[in-house]
Amino acid sequence: MVALTEEKCEACRADAPKVADAELAELIRAIPDWNIEVREGVMQLEKAFNFKNFVDALDFTNKVAALAEREGHHPALLTEWGKTTVTWWSHKVKGLHRNDFIMSAKTDQLYG
Repeated sequence: MVALTEEKCEACRADAPKVADAELAELIRAIPDWNIEVREGVMQLEKAFNFKNFVDALDFTNKVAALAEREGHHPALLTEWGKTTVTWWSHKVKGLHRNDFIMSAKTDQLYG
């Protein structure tokens, strides 16, 4: 299997399939530090990244934003003193798509 960090996001349509249960179990093992959150019935991937100060957290937020622009897939970002929380899900399918796992892995790679 190709590493998620080597994959590119595909354009997502409203009729694109959500990640199936069997695939979900496999993909979540590739990003073990991410949590699955369900908000208003929508499954999302979320992780908090810790930093020494606000400036470092903001710098990471900007790196994630640049990655999102390159890939054409955008997360929810919450930047606080010493922490950036990143939440990935596919708005068009109202849930998780393979793109979300790709972007979660790439976010981890940015954090190093």
